[in-house]
Amino acid sequence: SDMIIYEVHVGTMTPAGTFTAIIDRLDDLLDLGINTIELMPVAQFPGDRNWGYDGVYPFAVQNSYGGPQGLKTLVNACHQKGIVVLLDVVYNHLGPEGNYLADFAPYFTDKYKTPWGNAINFDDAYNQGVRNYFIENALYWARHYHIDGLRLDAVHAIYDFSATPFLQQLAVAAKTLDRPFWLIAESDLNDSKLIRPPQQGGYYLEAQWSDDFHHAVHALLTGERAGYYQDFGTVHHLAETLQQGFYYSWKYSAYRKRYHGNDASDLPGHQFVVCIQNHDQVGNRMNGERLSALLSFESLKTAAGVLMLSPFVPLIFMGEEYAEESPFLYFVSHTDPQLVEAVRQGRKNEFVHFKWNQEPPDPQSRDSFERSKLDWTKRSKNHHQTMVEFYKRLVDLRKNIRPIRNLDMHAQSVHWSDAVMEQKRWLNGEEIVALYNFNDKQVNYRVAFEQSMTKLIDSSEEHWSGPGTLLPAKLDSQIVSLAPQSFAVYYRKGEKLE
Repeated sequence: SDMIIYEVHVGTMTPAGTFTAIIDRLDDLLDLGINTIELMPVAQFPGDRNWGYDGVYPFAVQNSYGGPQGLKTLVNACHQKGIVVLLDVVYNHLGPEGNYLADFAPYFTDKYKTPWGNAINFDDAYNQGVRNYFIENALYWARHYHIDGLRLDAVHAIYDFSATPFLQQLAVAAKTLDRPFWLIAESDLNDSKLIRPPQQGGYYLEAQWSDDFHHAVHALLTGERAGYYQDFGTVHHLAETLQQGFYYSWKYSAYRKRYHGNDASDLPGHQFVVCIQNHDQVGNRMNGERLSALLSFESLKTAAGVLMLSPFVPLIFMGEEYAEESPFLYFVSHTDPQLVEAVRQGRKNEFVHFKWNQEPPDPQSRDSFERSKLDWTKRSKNHHQTMVEFYKRLVDLRKNIRPIRNLDMHAQSVHWSDAVMEQKRWLNGEEIVALYNFNDKQVNYRVAFEQSMTKLIDSSEEHWSGPGTLLPAKLDSQIVSLAPQSFAVYYRKGEKLE
């Protein structure tokens, strides 16, 4: 519940693109308030540049990143500074080039088809050895590299209808370790079963990503409605997600053309990891645009506020904290010309739903990789520096204001009207009120409160390169004026603690 996660792609986070090069950036992350990094997959893939989801040797550490010793050196450095290390692992498929597991045992089955071909054999004949292979892989990262937890990629593509599913077996195995080892699932099923205890028929994982949160914020602020964004776009979508963890909890999805999800509203907020950007949501755009290329500076700050004031675990995508403008493109370095052409065509096909009628950047080109690298020199310049300081302030509030730190979805109320949202959160007599104006114009809003409250942060203030605040330092009147695309937080300490 205390995690502030920072998602990292090893190859593009630094100019050198290695594990050890990241060590020089750890103090910057600590200064920001980051206490957890999540590495995108590092299992060996073909070539020297890849997102990591084309890994083919699950027990080998990518040589171009620095291999086993490089990873161990990074993990040690993180632990010495009190930073948790999570690792993204892929147990739903192997990459298309250099994948020879099928030659040795029934690792795959034609019982199910995935976007990558035959599914990994988790419930067909002779699956026990396959399950053991991947369970041992998970424990390997914990035992030999001292990794603190795993992000499980796209578990909706792990096809397994057995009475004791692989994911449940994995969770039980993880709990045999002599220290905490967190398992966090990525899933687009909105299925709370993943994170419920076995007594409720659950898989016992610690947390899962909530894509609904990202989609609700993105569609609301950008106005995009293509693809899966057609299911979102109003303040109502965001407000309900804040209150329930998912918006689609067995509601009809126009994008899917069916009902989707189930109820997770009784679960604690720390079981949901949320973001406003991540490698998928940025990199799977045709041109890899970050939010900084799609939104105004005021809207960027407002998005950051929604993230850090949510009752969930926040994930920041590398560079987000200083409004990095470089894209994060899709890139590979395959050696088979036919496979390269298939990847190029596949990328084009992916964008049909979004009607992006352009030629996507070539994923095989080294230029796509180089363009995706962060420029850390920006952090100390102009609005980039302002954004870093703004994120630092938000993280500080999250860590030190108890109603914000308390991740109980029921210790809050969320009200909305048109494009204005009022979020209250409380704990032991303390209370905060966050006011958001998602309109492009100034709005007068009536606030319901009982006692005077003090302003903690206001995105429209000139101090944050805003247009100038319309809000008082103390909230004493019921009607306030909210600047366009802005938010502010007020705080009441409570009589018990005065």
